[in-house]
Order: sequence, then C-alpha cells, then structure tokens
Amino acid sequence: MPKGYWIPHLDVSNPDGFQAYRTKADAWHEHNGSTLLARAGRRELVDGKMRSRNVLREFGSFDEALAAYRSPEYSAARPLRAPYAQCDFLIVEGFDGPQPERIGTVPAAAARKGYWIAHVDITDPEGYKAYQAANGVPIGQFGGHFLVRGGRQDVVEGKQRSRTAVLEFPSYEAALSCYRSPRYQAAKALRLGKAEVDLIIIEGVEGGH
Repeated sequence: MPKGYWIPHLDVSNPDGFQAYRTKADAWHEHNGSTLLARAGRRELVDGKMRSRNVLREFGSFDEALAAYRSPEYSAARPLRAPYAQCDFLIVEGFDGPQPERIGTVPAAAARKGYWIAHVDITDPEGYKAYQAANGVPIGQFGGHFLVRGGRQDVVEGKQRSRTAVLEFPSYEAALSCYRSPRYQAAKALRLGKAEVDLIIIEGVEGGH
C-alpha cells in the first residue's frame, strides 16, 4: 500500500508564538506512528516560488495521513499556529510504481537525505511526456527515487498546484547535484512551456528515513 505524506509550507511571522503549536504538535506526533523526514534543514528554491519553511512527514497511507490531520488532537493544535504563520498544507498519496533505474555508482548515503518537493500545473499533457521520459536517467544516476508521483492529494489549508512529486536522494548534496547536472537540465528544457513548476530542494532530518 502506498504511503501518505503531510507537506506543510509555512511562513512564520512570530517564531516565539509559533513555538506553542510546535510543542503541542510534536508531542502528539511522538505517539501517532508518523515519521518526520524533513524540517528546518538546508534548502534551495530552484524553480518558481515556495514558502520559507517546509516540512515532510510520512504516514502509513494516504487515508491515515488524512485521518491524522482531522483527528481531535491535531485539530486542537492547529489554532495555536494560526495567528503566527501562513500555511499551505497538503496531504498526498505516495507512489509505489516503477522507479528510475540506478545507473553506475550512485552517491553514498548520508545521515541526512535530500528531497525534491515539486508542485506542478501541467499545461500541455502530451508535450510534458517527453520531460517525464527524460528525467529518469539523471534521477537514477544520483540515486533518487519517487516517494510521491501524481497520486491523490487534498489541499487542506491554503492553496497549491494540481500535481505533486516528491523525490528522495541519498543526501542533500546528491539532490542538488542531480538538479544541476547537464542531463537533468536538458530534461528540464523539455518541460519549459509545458508546465508551471515550483520546486524546492530540502535537507532531511538525521535518521529520518
């Protein structure tokens, strides 16, 4: 069964006020079975726009992730952040289909993974297929694989584009190097004019996955 993910993007206006929400939410997360993959690490916005703080949390399934958001315990925590942060919050379904083929010697795994989070509005579905076919080679070369690739999603707060992809890499450096590689840049050229994309590369938490 595919996993489920929380992806909140936040702009925090008052870090001291925000801390009460974070304390209450973290205490609840400790016993609800989810896994924190990324929060407050290094980041680089490489396409489009994104809020300044980005979180990635994994659940056993999409339905489990949605139920956790709607639970009485988390519903009690949400009002604590509302005065102190703007938030675009989506819940997405994981991907369990074919992954990019590993080619050659992939980068070594680090204590902290690296992630791409991409939000996409496809404007030319037929033209976009060339990009989808081409991006697997550089992703495989740098040890990347899809956690999310266009499954169900529910935007529970704020707004977001219609499609989401999340990739995990062996390290933050590998994630950045893949994006900057000539082969990925050649693939990226194939999607220009075919889709509107917001893409951020973020560093995971230590031992997060």
